[in-house]
Amino acid sequence: MELLVIFLYAREHLEKIASLLVEVGVTEATITEGQALGQFLAFEVPIFAGLRQLVGEKRRHATTILAVVEDEKKVDALIRLLRDEGIDFTQPGTGVILSLPIKRSVLSEE
Repeated sequence: MELLVIFLYAREHLEKIASLLVEVGVTEATITEGQALGQFLAFEVPIFAGLRQLVGEKRRHATTILAVVEDEKKVDALIRLLRDEGIDFTQPGTGVILSLPIKRSVLSEE
């Protein structure tokens, strides 16, 4: 069992990523909107206003996708499909995708 975490900065890929998640069998995920720490500091904390030169004047939001994946092969399949679609997380500004092993889980019965 894995925790799939996607920090997506290129929001234009969100719909395709959601579709690919379903395609590999990940149908339950949580999607949240947020802001990168550097962006927050540069625009919301006056003492760090100088960071605007580093992060740029445009505010960058981040979309976070969290999903518990029963089979790590689904994560591998997702990464292959993302590459096939030209969504390359190695490119700056796209985001970060990672999975972490889950040692213990208590899943509710629905």
